[in-house]
Amino acid sequence: MPLYHQIFLQLRDEILSGERPYGSTLPTEQELSALYGVSRITARRVLNELAQQHFVERKRRLGTRVTFQSPAKPIEADIDQAVDSLLALGHGTVVNVIDVALEPASPTVAGMLHLEPGAEVLRAVRVRCLDGEPLGYVVSYVPAKLADAVTQTTLVKGPILRLLDEAGYHAEHADQTIAATLADPQLAEALGVEPRSALLKISRTVYDRDDVPFLVTFAHYRSDRFHIRLDLHHPGMTVAR
Repeated sequence: MPLYHQIFLQLRDEILSGERPYGSTLPTEQELSALYGVSRITARRVLNELAQQHFVERKRRLGTRVTFQSPAKPIEADIDQAVDSLLALGHGTVVNVIDVALEPASPTVAGMLHLEPGAEVLRAVRVRCLDGEPLGYVVSYVPAKLADAVTQTTLVKGPILRLLDEAGYHAEHADQTIAATLADPQLAEALGVEPRSALLKISRTVYDRDDVPFLVTFAHYRSDRFHIRLDLHHPGMTVAR
């Protein structure tokens, strides 16, 4: 597969998943060239193809902005049930902590956490395993001020959401997007699958009671080992608690 098309697919998937939301700005040709080690001509071809397929709009001196808006309406869910489900996932799995480090936030992550571009964030990378086999590759970001709560040691002991809750940052609500994607070489190696294998990508932003985001997570799960089940009820139906 041509390199330009690999870059196109990655950016397209980031747009479709909401990682690059409507109205956000994509890197310039020069920035893409430096980021992926390709020529300006290749970077221009990537951006032009995204524009031709109506994912972005390119304007001189204004840059390239995402114009794609997902037609899907959000599904409402009880945050307590959602948190319980996320915490329950940790009970039957083992976490291998790959890396925990402070770094400058990318424009995408900074925007999702309501931080200035380049502000320092903590990046935590884990591989979640089930029965000795990789299940998911999980990357989370929190503001640097929360670094004491999220360490190599604490991440082994419990889910990041619980660690933050114990540190006084309580989840009030969350935005979550689930999308299908394909494994790039890095994800394929981490998850023990073939490149371009089908994955489930979950992008999640968690907010506190003041509507301030404090946790952003991008998780890729093997589609052959991870399934999502929803209990659906009629709007007029009451659910016993």
